[in-house]
Amino acid sequence: MGTKSKKRAAPAPTHSSKKKQKLQPAKGKARACDRETIAIPTVDDADTEDGGISDADADLLQEFGDSAGFLRSLDHTAIARSKKVTERLHQLHKPIRTQRDDDLPPILSDNDNAGDSSSSVVDESDSVEESEDEGQNFQAIASDSDVEMPYERMPRRRDPAVELDAPRHIQGLPIKLSDGRIQATGKVTRAPTPSESENDDDEDNATDVPPDEGKRVEDVATGARFGRPAVVDVVGNKSRAARIHGAKEQIASICQEIIADPENSLGLLRRLHTFSLEKITSPAHPEPVTNDVMIRKLAMLSQLAVFKDIIPGYRIRVLTEKEKAEKVSQIVAHTREWEQGLLVVYQTYLRALEHALKAKNELSDIALKCMCTLATEVTHFNFRVNLMSCIVARLSKKSWDESSDLCLNTLISIFRNDLTGVPSLEIVKLLNRMIKERHFKVHPEVLGCLLHLRLKSELNVRASDTKADKGEKLKRHSQGRAASRRAKGKPTDQPHMSKKAKKALKERNEIEKEVREAEAEVDKEERARMHTETLKLLFVLYFRILKNPHPTPLLPAALRGISKFAHLVNVDFFKDLMQVLRGLIIREAADEDDSESLDWDTSDNVADILNRLLCIVTAFELLSGQGEALNIDLNDIINHLYAIILPISLLPQIDDPPPTKFVSNFRISKADSIADMLFRALNIVFSPHTSGGTVIPWRSAAFAKRLLIASINWPPNVTLRALEFIEALVAKDPKLEALLSTEDRSADGVYLPQVDDPQLSRPFGTSFFELLLLQQHHYDSRVREAAQRLSRCTNS
Repeated sequence: MGTKSKKRAAPAPTHSSKKKQKLQPAKGKARACDRETIAIPTVDDADTEDGGISDADADLLQEFGDSAGFLRSLDHTAIARSKKVTERLHQLHKPIRTQRDDDLPPILSDNDNAGDSSSSVVDESDSVEESEDEGQNFQAIASDSDVEMPYERMPRRRDPAVELDAPRHIQGLPIKLSDGRIQATGKVTRAPTPSESENDDDEDNATDVPPDEGKRVEDVATGARFGRPAVVDVVGNKSRAARIHGAKEQIASICQEIIADPENSLGLLRRLHTFSLEKITSPAHPEPVTNDVMIRKLAMLSQLAVFKDIIPGYRIRVLTEKEKAEKVSQIVAHTREWEQGLLVVYQTYLRALEHALKAKNELSDIALKCMCTLATEVTHFNFRVNLMSCIVARLSKKSWDESSDLCLNTLISIFRNDLTGVPSLEIVKLLNRMIKERHFKVHPEVLGCLLHLRLKSELNVRASDTKADKGEKLKRHSQGRAASRRAKGKPTDQPHMSKKAKKALKERNEIEKEVREAEAEVDKEERARMHTETLKLLFVLYFRILKNPHPTPLLPAALRGISKFAHLVNVDFFKDLMQVLRGLIIREAADEDDSESLDWDTSDNVADILNRLLCIVTAFELLSGQGEALNIDLNDIINHLYAIILPISLLPQIDDPPPTKFVSNFRISKADSIADMLFRALNIVFSPHTSGGTVIPWRSAAFAKRLLIASINWPPNVTLRALEFIEALVAKDPKLEALLSTEDRSADGVYLPQVDDPQLSRPFGTSFFELLLLQQHHYDSRVREAAQRLSRCTNS
């Protein structure tokens, strides 16, 4: 069965064929680019009637109608030309370029204009054939590396003007006058010949010619920069008034700009420091110019004010080599650069101050004032030890002046404002070393500043040399024990933590530590450690002064310091310290006996009595605190106190505080007078803690009788204190009432007033007949009333 052959159907037209059909232009219609002209559209009158011109446009056209007249002269034919016609006309009117005659072959390139450029229309087939022939020839020549190119073997043509050795003259450029006319200058410049230029090059290579001085770059610190005249020009002005005025203006403007933007003002800081130099030089002025002293003072004080404002509130650490090699952000790099630059400028300033201080000239007082101010205001910043060393060295002389007051007030201010204990420790180290090197030959006022130390008692920290106060902590079990307690179901303070939780806790603790450091919190443990080291050095200094075999004027200050910090002395040192104090009392008493022929009011006798009294008070202060638990016999100390009462009665200024040359800027309590120390020692001796709660009648009677004998010579205020003390003794021990009565009674012997032992003086063999003298013959009414009141007290 035959099959019919089927005709294959034509494929359906695709989308691309439809697009091509659409792109083909319709018959009878030419494209716009093929037309010679394109008609300019016009607006019918019918359309303009509906959309009339607004009033504003009409007013604008009426006002500026003359300026729009160029629209009538436009060439409508040129505007209506098509792009194709415009390009054809451009090619017809294109100028013909003449070919330059040279011996070089044409350059092969891929551009269409590689052939002859003289003709505007080039046959594409000819140019392609010529380029192929030239390319084949070039490849044939280039295949052999030893064959030279044709143009390399041909001689070069040189400019005949260059070949001649005659000098060439270059005409100068004309100038334009003020009226607009151009006029030739007639200036002719001679150009150097090739031979001369070669000779100049040889001379330059043979010898190094120094650069022109006029083209030197001015330094930032000394030159005419930042819109200001050079420092040398300001300082070198012949008129002193103009010189100081110009320096004031420039220093003021520099300081203002530095404070406005400190991180970008390192150059200005160096420039400000230049004004404080003794001699100023610059690259443009190599000869040194002597600076005025007034300008140097102003520059030093201005730098002080600037550094006080721009120094950060933290200590800048010097970067290590590893940190310098690390890649950091631009902000961190800029901050590091500013910090390191600030350290360099600040160190340079401190060196200048130290040099001026050691020179002992007109700038010494200003330099010392600047250093003291920096030590007080920016104690936390770098080079603190350098400032303190200069201040302590200034106090090493025996004499005393205003600069000594300034230095001592500075040290006291540092002690009072110290929260960490580090600056105080550094000062105590410097003072200890200075006094040791000077062999105790310093002014006694220097040790007075140590009484202002903020040690453990002032900062509410426990007075212990082994441990410091810590926060209350819960009892913590070990890790294994905590796990066993959790397994048994018992409570524990350590919950089970996975490795991940432990790692997170460790990171959290490190972050909290960094936050505490950033907040500059004072660590109690670290502060206690610093105070312990300070106490060690302080007592080493005091004990070294006490054990000095030769008398020293520093002894009273050392005794006052031990008396104040007696509650912080270790108990192990008490016996040795008491032995030293006994030796000092005996030595001072021997010196007093040797000088019996002298007057009692001489300075030596007063100093000996004062030292003996201070030793007695210090011994009682030591045993009134921690020493109460020790079984130490104080009878010999009490006998020395009894013996010193009569010599004290002969002193005319018993109630006056000891003279001092130091003028303090702080409200501090005055030093205790001799009367204050005497009654302070008496109160300690007869206190219940010292006597153990038992009253010894013969001791109370002996001291009361000797105080009444001394009160006859004392001033009224001291006499009143003596009468009040005796009244308190009588109230404690009723046996003393027998001394207030004049009736006959039995006694164990005759009273011996010249004996310095209260037990052997037999006080009950006499009476208080001095009260009658005070009641009847004393010139002060208060003393008479107090004596009468004491007498009536006995009758009751």
